[in-house]
Amino acid sequence: MKTATSKERVLKTFHHEEPDRVPVDYSANAGIDSRLKAHFGLAATDDVGLLCALGVDFREVAAPYVGPRLFPEVSGRMVDPERGVRRRWIEHESGGYWDYCDFPLSGADLGDIQRWPMPSADDYDYAAVTEDCRKHRRFAVVAGSPGLGDLINRSGMLRGMEQVLVDLVTDDPAGLLLLDRRIELDVEVTRRTLEAARGGVDILCIGEDLGTQIAPMISMELFRRHIRPRHQRLVDVARSFGIPVMIHSCGSSSWAYDDFIEMGISAVDTLQPEARHMAPRYLKDRFGSRLVFHGCISTAGPIAYGTPEDVRTNVRETLAVMMPGGGYCLAPTHSIQDNSPTENVLAMYEAAREYGRY
Repeated sequence: MKTATSKERVLKTFHHEEPDRVPVDYSANAGIDSRLKAHFGLAATDDVGLLCALGVDFREVAAPYVGPRLFPEVSGRMVDPERGVRRRWIEHESGGYWDYCDFPLSGADLGDIQRWPMPSADDYDYAAVTEDCRKHRRFAVVAGSPGLGDLINRSGMLRGMEQVLVDLVTDDPAGLLLLDRRIELDVEVTRRTLEAARGGVDILCIGEDLGTQIAPMISMELFRRHIRPRHQRLVDVARSFGIPVMIHSCGSSSWAYDDFIEMGISAVDTLQPEARHMAPRYLKDRFGSRLVFHGCISTAGPIAYGTPEDVRTNVRETLAVMMPGGGYCLAPTHSIQDNSPTENVLAMYEAAREYGRY
């Protein structure tokens, strides 16, 4: 089989056909990302160079925020000028990360939510999308991200996770208004982004973490009452442009897959194999003809704690289950963490090239 372009490879996979090889994707925390760039002799800012070195088939596009700063800086915090989310730096033995804190809407009532500043859909540079789609035309271009449509986590960053779950159970007007204000903005920015892409976007990615490691995060009843109808609006926008939707969901999430299919969602992302009902064989047998899979290589497995040979074995075994008939993109289950040895990450991508050919 002739070598396909990345775009051809991914689109064929999304049609449940077998391309020349399994498509691969990449996401990583800053520490391991910088080590990989150093390994390849790349500049610290050369993101595209690293994607090319790893053979990544996907490219992301987004309309950058160019509006006014809506929230002031706070000492000792990183404040998102667009959303008001606050984070603080947390050290750990392999580096550190910015964790969410303060939760400025934790005690907010309906009036507080109505007054909370939010951007206008006019505050984004859609012309950048047009140019990036042209630049990445040989790759599978993805608009959106796991944060698009993410109702529980994004509201939790402002309101606190416990309060958001209480909001869903009790139909709290303040909490539900926060969800709706975010979705309204997401829908309009997504629509304008896809218009600006002029056919150059291949996939829309949305997200919602619906599982713990052992069970659903929320009940099916709550999912259908509060999450599904709001996500449906984003799915419908994508479908109006003829674009498939991929949804990111961590943890034990397969309980919602039949609903995803009914909604018109084409692909599922993360696929943490250690979570309940998320093993590759379980997913392939039950959903392999109806969903595209993107993920399965656990960031909490051999890539972090094994040897390069352990990683190679894990990739080979995963591909043996997921490859047949197409419909699988190899990717880490989340951002590769900084405790992952560089040689293990390299082994993942080398094994994908070696064992991922049809």
